[in-house]
Amino acid sequence: MTRVLIADDDGVVRDVVRRYLERDGLEVSIAHNGAEALRLLGSQRIDVAVLDVMMPGPDGLSLCRSLRRGGDYALPVILLTALGEEDDRIAGLEAGADDYLTKPFSPRELTLRVRSVLRRSPTSSAVAPLEITAGDLTLSTASRTATVAGEPVSLTNREFDLLLFFLTHTDTVFTREDLLRQVWHWDFGDLSTVTVHVKRLRSKLGERHRIQTVWGRGYLWASGTSDAHD
Repeated sequence: MTRVLIADDDGVVRDVVRRYLERDGLEVSIAHNGAEALRLLGSQRIDVAVLDVMMPGPDGLSLCRSLRRGGDYALPVILLTALGEEDDRIAGLEAGADDYLTKPFSPRELTLRVRSVLRRSPTSSAVAPLEITAGDLTLSTASRTATVAGEPVSLTNREFDLLLFFLTHTDTVFTREDLLRQVWHWDFGDLSTVTVHVKRLRSKLGERHRIQTVWGRGYLWASGTSDAHD
């Protein structure tokens, strides 16, 4: 059964979220702080981690960064934050989070977000295996890995999904709203989510990326060998 880790120092949040997730057929592990979350991540099979940004030692943002630095890009991470400023939300996405929710939030919405990231995780993918190449960039849907000139590129699940979408829809302009619907499967949400993920893909792929910004419209992946533009 799928197991979700809820790490939050607010007992009310933990209890309400646990009830909703268990009602949806998910198993739940509870951590009261970052240290306990680390212990559970090291001792249990966790399929999704829901981390409070403001919990004590280490906080959710630091824990997310540690997971990504440690090479765990497959584990979906959802951040919970009481901070509503755009810079704070972007900081969470740049730390490698797959998603975030701002407190107060609907427990039902969190359940839907958990289901959404699970659908995009490697173990739940029902997509027929493909190997896609663009120059010396290679993407494998079977292993959900990317390489550049044979060297692995560490991508989060969302980054992988976004790159896969671009490579299978080349030379077509997509607005941020289009990408939010097609890649995240959200009908609404913060458009900066898309902006940050595009920025991270460009950074990780370096000169191999072919993501072009079409000003006033959106983004496209150019199939030709022309220089990429930020």
